[in-house]
Amino acid sequence: MEDLELIASMTKQEMDAAIKHLEHAFQKIRAGRASTTMVQDVIVEYYGAPTPLSQVANVMVPDAMTISIQPWDKTAIGAIEKAIINSNLGFAPMNNGENIILNVPPLTEERRRELSKLAKSEAEATKVTVRNARQDGMKELRKLDGVSEDLIKDEEAKIQELTDKYVKMCDENFKVKEAEIMKV
Repeated sequence: MEDLELIASMTKQEMDAAIKHLEHAFQKIRAGRASTTMVQDVIVEYYGAPTPLSQVANVMVPDAMTISIQPWDKTAIGAIEKAIINSNLGFAPMNNGENIILNVPPLTEERRRELSKLAKSEAEATKVTVRNARQDGMKELRKLDGVSEDLIKDEEAKIQELTDKYVKMCDENFKVKEAEIMKV
């Protein structure tokens, strides 16, 4: 019995992780407003070591269309600018000697559609991950010896219910993100 519960618990944890990953991926997809999450994955070459931008500078959003980056070490401005350009975010950094300012241009209709497709592909990839977690759970259940068929069938039904629930969560998260992206 404990093995059955352990398998179900591990399957649920994998599905939870997939949804968390989807939410994180959706945060990185911009929806018209400037956000610090847009630059959170930028890696700066700081004194020879790859360092996350958040560890070398203060990132702020003074208004809906601007991201301000204030390095703690003024000598790092060039490295931060280079990292932003190399990260392919589509922003042209402006340097005033103390801060780097990123103007976030308004999204065109074409760009909104591209971002919506990107969000859809993230949601689909998450569904695949959820289904793979289900498949792994089912395989583990079938490997168990000395457990009645009825108990295994009941547990398989529970795992399938979990899968349906998490696939529905993926779809709901996508619908919310798509509405956010397409909103002008």
